[in-house]
Amino acid sequence: MISTLSLVAMGGAIGASLRYLFGVAAMRLTGPSDFPLAVLTVNIIGSFIMGLFVVFAAHKGLTQFSPFVMTGVLGGFTTFSSFSLETVTLIERGQIGAAGIYMALSVGLSVLGLMLGLMMARGVFA
Repeated sequence: MISTLSLVAMGGAIGASLRYLFGVAAMRLTGPSDFPLAVLTVNIIGSFIMGLFVVFAAHKGLTQFSPFVMTGVLGGFTTFSSFSLETVTLIERGQIGAAGIYMALSVGLSVLGLMLGLMMARGVFA
């Protein structure tokens, strides 16, 4: 039997490959751009599919496929879909403040983390 970890890994490979191919296709269709339209589109599509799958899997009793689809395929395609699901879950639970804090911290600290990583790496490799 295939382990859950193997299913997540296979799904991740599929999702990451799809994201790459989507980026290549977007570049061919729109040409080079300073605006990350392909990433924005992938994030929206991934979040939409996450929403569809959560309800579909729950109604059809297929939640056992969640690690493969949600963590693997959609996680490889876009981690933003998981962020969106967690935010909406907090909102649906009535935890509006927590959702706002989660959004602000997730985006703000992720950008800050990237900036710090860039600064450190540039300091080392300059």
